[in-house]
Amino acid sequence: MRASSVVLLPHAPSSVAVARKRLSSELAASGVYESIVDDASVIVSELISNALRHARPLPSGQVRVCWLRRGDLLELEVSDGGAMTEPRRGPGTLSSLGGRGLGIVEALSEGWGVRHEDGTTTVWAVLRAPRSSGAHGMMASAGAHAVAPEPADFPDIADDPGGDLLDGTRYGAASSRAYPA
Repeated sequence: MRASSVVLLPHAPSSVAVARKRLSSELAASGVYESIVDDASVIVSELISNALRHARPLPSGQVRVCWLRRGDLLELEVSDGGAMTEPRRGPGTLSSLGGRGLGIVEALSEGWGVRHEDGTTTVWAVLRAPRSSGAHGMMASAGAHAVAPEPADFPDIADDPGGDLLDGTRYGAASSRAYPA
């Protein structure tokens, strides 16, 4: 099975919870083990939080969150307008207040990396996501589709940002990869 979703969300803290909720419900409905759903939710939270803290929004004022399921692999992506620095794993010492996010992503995933294309920076992670043996549900549809968030999901946003940033390009972009040691 190959299925994917694309969600365009405001560059705002409330987007973390919205993305987690949508990802979790789709993965659970497709029969992914609960522990994998939890790991994927943590990864998406870390990637979105990093985009909000360190990067500019896309030109529309949004971040793009994608998940793509191919067989037992799940690729998670968060795209933003880029930053002055390259996303990289920080030292994450016990006394530091931050810097652990990409270390957590690295620990929970099979690998992660960064891709640059047309003024957009995408940080991605891949994890194994086998379906549980009792799975009856499947994802609602195959192929990429944009999911419009409900205005009620964003109590801190007054206006509904517009603009569809899906350009269909996925490959051929400059990419870097990081894998656990």
